Amino acid sequence: MKIRPALPHHIDGIHAIYADAVRHGTASFELEPPNVAEMTRRYQALVEGGYPYFVAEEERGEVLGYAYAGAFRPRIAYRWTVENSVYVAPTAHKRGVGRALMEALLAECEVRGFRQMVAVIGDSANAGSIALHRACGFRPIGILPSTGLKFGRWIDTVLMQRELGAGDATVPDA
Repeated sequence: MKIRPALPHHIDGIHAIYADAVRHGTASFELEPPNVAEMTRRYQALVEGGYPYFVAEEERGEVLGYAYAGAFRPRIAYRWTVENSVYVAPTAHKRGVGRALMEALLAECEVRGFRQMVAVIGDSANAGSIALHRACGFRPIGILPSTGLKFGRWIDTVLMQRELGAGDATVPDA
């Protein structure tokens, strides 16, 4: 498995993973998977916005998972804080893919000068994602109860946070 920056030719694999997550899981609160064109638009917006986007690939080039960081909130005062997303193909769960992607994402966000990373995790029952974030140094900061309605049930949102680099010990150069 190799972790590398995502490129446009990875979008089909990224789309397949995300479409499965939307259809069968609660990590995303989307109800219908976006099409490949929309996934391409989202990818381009993140990369052009200066945010990191990675894929995990097998030797044959199959995308096993992907991770990216994006703006936590649009207001300028939030510019040093990013929100992460990590998705792993169902066939690649429990193989260290999510951890490898998260570690690459954390390192790259620190290099780019970001100071905080927030995880907005769909479903308080999403033990795998919560455990991954905890193992990577995130701490729980809250639960927003019953904020999503999917598959006929209310779903919580779990918030976790991790400092990057100097965190809030210093003020970054503007």
